[in-house]
Amino acid sequence: MNEKILFALIFLFGVFISSISQIILKKAALKQYDSKIKEYMNPRVIFAYIIFFAATLCSIMAYKVIPLSLGPILESAGYIFVAFMSWLFLKEKISKQKVLGLSIIVIGIIIYSL
Repeated sequence: MNEKILFALIFLFGVFISSISQIILKKAALKQYDSKIKEYMNPRVIFAYIIFFAATLCSIMAYKVIPLSLGPILESAGYIFVAFMSWLFLKEKISKQKVLGLSIIVIGIIIYSL
């Protein structure tokens, strides 16, 4: 496998786990807590920030090989991941406007990669 493709996949993996972290934080935010400390120092929130840290490490490692101009393009895949996981786990609706916006993002990623 081409080294650039491998590191682009590592970057995308980081974007994916970052999206998972966002969903975990949203689920944690929907819950009521007794105090502000418990709101921020609970297992879900701590785990989500550990995942964010891992996603950051993936980005750092990937940027050693992929060009800086490719990073924001790959990062935009996070919108797609979050929209899908929000629909799947949070039962959020995906409107026609969201589908149009996500389609434009996918088209942009494809055009850039060509």
